Amino acid sequence: MTKIEELLANATPAEARIMNHFAARAEGFRPSAVRDVFEVAMRPGIISLAGGNPDLDLLPLGELGAMSARIIEDEGLEVLQYGSGAGLEELAQLVCDFMGSEGLSPQLDDIQMTAGSQMGLDLATKLFVNPGDVILAEGPTYTGALGVFEGYQADVRQVPLDADGLDPVAVEQAIAEIRAEGKKVKFLYTIPNFQNPTGITLSDQRRAELVRVCREADVLIVEDNPYGQLSFDGLRRRSLYSYDPENVLYLGSFSKVFSPGVRVGWMVAPLRVRKFLQIAGEAVTICPSVLSQRLVLGFMREGLWEPHTRRTAALYQQRCQAVLDACEKYMPEGTTWTVPAGGFFTWLTLPEGGKFADAADALAPAIEAGVVFIPGSAFYEQVEVDGALVNPGANQLRIAFSAVEPEVLTEGVKRLSQVLAA
Repeated sequence: MTKIEELLANATPAEARIMNHFAARAEGFRPSAVRDVFEVAMRPGIISLAGGNPDLDLLPLGELGAMSARIIEDEGLEVLQYGSGAGLEELAQLVCDFMGSEGLSPQLDDIQMTAGSQMGLDLATKLFVNPGDVILAEGPTYTGALGVFEGYQADVRQVPLDADGLDPVAVEQAIAEIRAEGKKVKFLYTIPNFQNPTGITLSDQRRAELVRVCREADVLIVEDNPYGQLSFDGLRRRSLYSYDPENVLYLGSFSKVFSPGVRVGWMVAPLRVRKFLQIAGEAVTICPSVLSQRLVLGFMREGLWEPHTRRTAALYQQRCQAVLDACEKYMPEGTTWTVPAGGFFTWLTLPEGGKFADAADALAPAIEAGVVFIPGSAFYEQVEVDGALVNPGANQLRIAFSAVEPEVLTEGVKRLSQVLAA
């Protein structure tokens, strides 16, 4: 039974009448695993290790409030009006400037502002992918990306990560195998820095080689870098874009460092490609929010950006260490986890022969114990093994540490470990 058939079985006659007109692509839309547990995470007494939210408590709200008032009072007729479909030029210029710390500053004309990097991911998929085309992605990968790819009826193939990120040799082999099937690989989607969901960072040694493999195979790279500014060591990793700006589309976001509520991100692509992305974006939003972009511009231009980034990265490092220490102390023997160098997440793999072969089966008892997490199956596509569909991430789970105090994280890991070991 398909997902639509399942929905129709429980639909009212009025709902079913409309749903019978759904396009085939509706079958690909998947709910967000994080949104699915959002209401549970808000219950009193529940410790959430689920949501990858930035902690906004460090934002200088007084200064932001005064700045917002000045902007609306002095520039209201401009910032509350329609704007350019490409975005605010002054903000795009600042993006060019600070991307220089990742190895290469783009040209101003190559910047497309978006309503968050999720919009950029949607635009790239809409522009490049026909139904049935293959998208290569990391295994596991961002669940929101899987939702976009499936919505456009892509064939998603995942290449497993190891401790150093994507292996270029494995990517090259996957491309060859897919082409042997007579299928086309449109692009490789990767989060090279502090990856969601694993926290893994692509090693410096592999970056140039991965770019070379994709260039020689004529496979685009879509580089998603929402966490790159949140390194615990204060260093900025070199972008894949800086190695080959002609074959890498770059996605950036202000959600994780400033505010997800303003919904401001950007894309980098060669000019004529960028103009197609702009046209595709205008068909959906007409233009990115001018007010939101102006708030981000003020945040950066008035000197708030860098100190805030340093404070939040230090905070997340403390919280990450609290989770790692708690895992070491409480998790059942044989459990392994990643050690992030930045970002919001760590990734656990449960031991073989443990109580739960599928981490999703631990979710209900964990909620009863007062803790919630995201099962690893949410970050994978099912694959066929011996005629049966299986999920490679069944024995894995994601822990998010960004929005929870260290002592609460310790208690949350302890509760979870007791469920897993009971």
